[in-house]
Amino acid sequence: MHFGLSDEQEMIVSTVRSFVENEIYPHEAEVERSGAVPAELAQEIRRKTLDLGFYACNFPEEVGGAGLGHLDFALVERELGRGSMALTHFFGRPQNILMACTGEQRERYLLPAVRGERMDALAMTEPDAGSDVRSMKCSARRDGGDWVLNGTKHFISGADHADFVIVFVATGEDMTDRGPKKRITTFLVDRGTPGFTIRDGYNSVSHRGYKNMVLEFDDCRLPDAQVLGEVDGGFAVMNEWLYATRITVATMSVGRARRCFEYALSQAAERRQFGQPIGKFQGVGFQVADMITEIDAADFLTLAAAWRLDQGLPANREIASAKLYASEMLARVTDATLQLHGGMGLMDDLPIERFWRDARVERIWDGTSEIQRHIISRELLRPLGA
Repeated sequence: MHFGLSDEQEMIVSTVRSFVENEIYPHEAEVERSGAVPAELAQEIRRKTLDLGFYACNFPEEVGGAGLGHLDFALVERELGRGSMALTHFFGRPQNILMACTGEQRERYLLPAVRGERMDALAMTEPDAGSDVRSMKCSARRDGGDWVLNGTKHFISGADHADFVIVFVATGEDMTDRGPKKRITTFLVDRGTPGFTIRDGYNSVSHRGYKNMVLEFDDCRLPDAQVLGEVDGGFAVMNEWLYATRITVATMSVGRARRCFEYALSQAAERRQFGQPIGKFQGVGFQVADMITEIDAADFLTLAAAWRLDQGLPANREIASAKLYASEMLARVTDATLQLHGGMGLMDDLPIERFWRDARVERIWDGTSEIQRHIISRELLRPLGA
């Protein structure tokens, strides 16, 4: 891969960073205070993103997107990572899994989502099924030619604003040598469908205003037209279209770390103790050196994984490595930055305590650090028969 960015890529970085600084930063403190994004502000961000030509930029041109490749989109996500996730959510990046829509589904879900007319949310996680997707209890059964869904999903980001939800449920079970294995089917469920309820979830210390919701299905009846992909083929749909979602966590972790590092560097250069800038003391100067080295390493690791996807090369291990390293790097950088600021680092006069809190969830969602280590080791050991 080439390590330098093209003129077009530099333009992408500059444009998105400017948008985040001018349209996102000014509203962050209020979202932190209130824990919510005002509806009119959400609409304004979405409208400005559409005007900018970046809404649904992760979708191909033939459906109305900007047609960015994985590497270019990673640059977008990296810059969005600098801002409040509750606000950048309305920058608009619908789930790529919607490309699996066929026939009438394209007109009802895919194209309106790309045009910014409808918003989606993705629902997999359950109270007893997080990393182990195959253990989900939310299920659908056949009844009179329809499907009847029952069960609960939780930790569903974006569902408070979603017009429809892409939900994965169990539709059968197969016996294997390792025990029963659920068959998974993906459904498109509109808000307001009888038997489908969206309610407030839990209060999280990470990403205030970016709410998680609980979805409840109580004899929710859906026709075959709401199946996304093949019946019992949800796991294949998941693997094909959600393969690179972990890159988003990695790229946004890098962007947030770079913003946080700006505070660390400024503090090291401007804060004086014992007659000199604290960066002159080896204990501080070496921390600054370690931080930027780790940020750069995570950045290159992430962009290299995205580049492999663009080249059609296997990238499962590389993506897992990027997600693992970048999310854990962010934790170290935010903690070190807070430490350099002493007591003021914990005060909400500065956004550092927010960066510190927000960083914690990155090692959990979209596959925990432990899951990423499992993926990496499996990819290394399987070819050797272990």
